[in-house]
Amino acid sequence: MTLEQVRLLVIDDDPGVVDYLFDMLHQKGYSVAGFTQTDAALSAIEKEPFDLVISDVAMPGMRGLELMAAIHAKRPEQLVLLITAFGSIDLAMQSMRAGACDFLTKPFRIEELYSAVARALEDRQMRRTAVKIGYTDDKKDDTSVFITHSASMQQLINMAKRAAAVNSTVLLTGESGTGKSAVARWIHDNSPNHLGPFIAVNCAALPHSLVESELFGVRKGAFTDAGTDRPGLFLQANSGTLFLDEIAELPLETQPKLLQALETGKIRALGDTKETEVNVRLIAATHQPLAQRVNDKLFRADLYHRLNVINLEVPPLRERKDDIDELVKALIRTICLRVGKQRPINISVEVIRWIRAYHWPGNVRELANTLERAIVLAEHDTLLIEDLAQASKIPVDDKSFLELATMQGWTLEDIQQAYIRHVLEVTGGNKIQAARILGLDRSTLYRKLG
Repeated sequence: MTLEQVRLLVIDDDPGVVDYLFDMLHQKGYSVAGFTQTDAALSAIEKEPFDLVISDVAMPGMRGLELMAAIHAKRPEQLVLLITAFGSIDLAMQSMRAGACDFLTKPFRIEELYSAVARALEDRQMRRTAVKIGYTDDKKDDTSVFITHSASMQQLINMAKRAAAVNSTVLLTGESGTGKSAVARWIHDNSPNHLGPFIAVNCAALPHSLVESELFGVRKGAFTDAGTDRPGLFLQANSGTLFLDEIAELPLETQPKLLQALETGKIRALGDTKETEVNVRLIAATHQPLAQRVNDKLFRADLYHRLNVINLEVPPLRERKDDIDELVKALIRTICLRVGKQRPINISVEVIRWIRAYHWPGNVRELANTLERAIVLAEHDTLLIEDLAQASKIPVDDKSFLELATMQGWTLEDIQQAYIRHVLEVTGGNKIQAARILGLDRSTLYRKLG
């Protein structure tokens, strides 16, 4: 699009300002229309699309948020650049939260206006430029496929290939949400026992009183409610793989029985008098430091060493920046298929840039959940930055966060507390992991939490 094809609309109650801006922008090569009355300007906006509206933030009878609401009632996608006096900066920032793309403070140099217009038009083009996602005929869940452009994931996949080729126990470590279950499934699918079952269970979700019976099974009559034989997870996974997620949550009283099953290849169901031989490959995972739990007497050292034959650490998303673009596309395809989206969903370039820049303390899980909420809530076919902001409640850049903090009158302590609460939320309340992300020791974190 040439400058002559760019349509700008100037609104100011001072005819001299309208004439000056008209001349300066027209001299730059833009096509410009100007109005001193909001009614006439809104009527023009309704009749034809403008690439950018440049308006004083305080028009007679209509200020700030009212003006933004009136413009967006006519054209929801309209970009608006606001001009404000120094004393109305708070009003301008409120208007930006309502949808303005930028603002200038009077007095300004004409070069500043030119730069602001160029930024706004670039933003408009970015919104129109979408990374095409679309669908394929392959209904396979993309999350089961490794995306390994980054050096850290290439190293992981090389080690996972070696682990898959043998029948040794594997311990997967790494932060919550990094995709340890997907790695476990990949190892199974590429192992000699890939034709056997893959049974996964989260140890943290099992009631302590039922862990033994869930793992090893129950014989009829073992207790009052045991009316029939019930095979445990080990027997269900026979000739395949048993994946025990959150292994650190396994009760201490059950740990010796798991160790015995791993060492002998035999299990004994609750209430049984004999052992049953099983051929099961065990993969365990945890986001907690097991060695520390051993030191704290919360996990048996012998079981830890038996599990830690092959240790694979899944890297956090912030160390996988080269994987993000393809990972986002794969997640969007998977989410769209799952939620039944009938039309392809694309993603704007500005969203991709923000996703690359954000540190994602909740890793792939946080990214996937944010994308899913945005896709479900979006009313258009291309995800925009405001869709992610609405879905994640995360400020989309430093500037917007600082504006929000200023408008709310937050102190430095308020900002710190808000970030601590956010990190605790994305880590599921895990204070050990939260302290590591925040760069604090646990005692300091507890003190800050009060």
